[in-house]
Amino acid sequence: MTVLVVNGPNLDRLGTREPDVYGATTYADLEELCRDEARRLGFAVRIEQSNAESQIIEWLHEAADTASDVVLNAAGFTHTSVAIGDACAMLTGRLVEVHISNVFARESFRHHSYVSPHASGVIVGCGVNGYRLALQQLAAG
Repeated sequence: MTVLVVNGPNLDRLGTREPDVYGATTYADLEELCRDEARRLGFAVRIEQSNAESQIIEWLHEAADTASDVVLNAAGFTHTSVAIGDACAMLTGRLVEVHISNVFARESFRHHSYVSPHASGVIVGCGVNGYRLALQQLAAG
């Protein structure tokens, strides 16, 4: 089993972007965390990041076509992209939505998600550990 981990805009700036909100963990550290956790759980991960909405949609289409499970942090697109929500609706594998910060403790526009209606689980506010939790959830079946 290979789980697709997709990260949206600005997540490549982890460690430097608003560390008071997102922590000091770098994007490279996040990738390593995901690979280590997947290995521990007995499967592989494919990790992608893009600041482009269209690229994220293409990855979600690939996951739909291969029935892959997905961990998705669509970042700012979570709250704005009907197109990413539509791509999530096409997924045939499971989807876990992750947010590093507690979006419900932030600006009100972040309280809405176009991804959540299509997710089997949503993890918010657990920092980068949310990715570990998402992978564990997928491994648990």
